[in-house]
Amino acid sequence: MIVCSCNVLSDGAVRSCLGPGPACPRTPAQVYACLGCSPKCGRCARTIREIMRTALGEDIPNVEPVHSCTSACKSACTLVKLQTAEERVGA
Repeated sequence: MIVCSCNVLSDGAVRSCLGPGPACPRTPAQVYACLGCSPKCGRCARTIREIMRTALGEDIPNVEPVHSCTSACKSACTLVKLQTAEERVGA
């Protein structure tokens, strides 16, 4: 199924870049970057986020996403910085 018409991304393509570990995308913006594109209109961000939650086993509502960094490295970690910026925008 196509989830992003602007970049022609399928749900399979989104799932293919997900996996355990700190290098795994944790936000829709990181998924776009992993797949070599960037968000255009942004309408697919919620769908991508839902695919991510399901694929990563984080489909419990109102629970903060799991982050693999220790608390000592969170201030310098790009995954945390991108996630925080995305949450502020509400994407």
